[in-house]
Amino acid sequence: MAADTVGLLDALGLTGVHLVGSSMGGMIAQMIAIDFPERVRSLISMMSTTGEPGVGEADFSVFAGLGAPPQDREAFVEWQVRALRLAASPGFPIDATAAAERAGRVVDRGYDALGIQRQGLAVPATGDRTERLRSLRVPTLVVHGVDDIVCDVSGGRATATAVPGADLLIVEGMGHSLPRELWPELADRISEFIHYVETVTA
Repeated sequence: MAADTVGLLDALGLTGVHLVGSSMGGMIAQMIAIDFPERVRSLISMMSTTGEPGVGEADFSVFAGLGAPPQDREAFVEWQVRALRLAASPGFPIDATAAAERAGRVVDRGYDALGIQRQGLAVPATGDRTERLRSLRVPTLVVHGVDDIVCDVSGGRATATAVPGADLLIVEGMGHSLPRELWPELADRISEFIHYVETVTA
């Protein structure tokens, strides 16, 4: 998936980018920075982890009663909203209508239950990136919510510790979601970070 992303950059004619990845996307962004550092002007890793055992782990007990995702469209949308409620940011209200609309688009675009399982397996298969992250010389911002139960905040702390010179932003009330109320704060923090990187590397 990291190589696929670089292939997309090639197709778009982009030589270097400010790369933002969230959750598994943060892990993919980390791999791109490790394997293709010349393509990454800065790395923003959000609610992600290093792959080190014992950090950034999920509290699966919260999802014990959720069951497997159903195949029926309406049932899947309802299941997805219930799952998002469990993982949501407790400091902010969840927009159930918007969550249902997104879940419906997922189904309509091409829902593949086995694909989700393969993605889940790719996470442990990648292994511990800690030592490789320590070799990075890419400006890095790590963002994580205090109340993340899908990827514990220890994963964000470990990422920031591993990458030399990384900035760490810990957000109160934020879980494994990006509530609309946080968009201005996160957008400002990311844009300030990118502006700083562009200024010092110009």
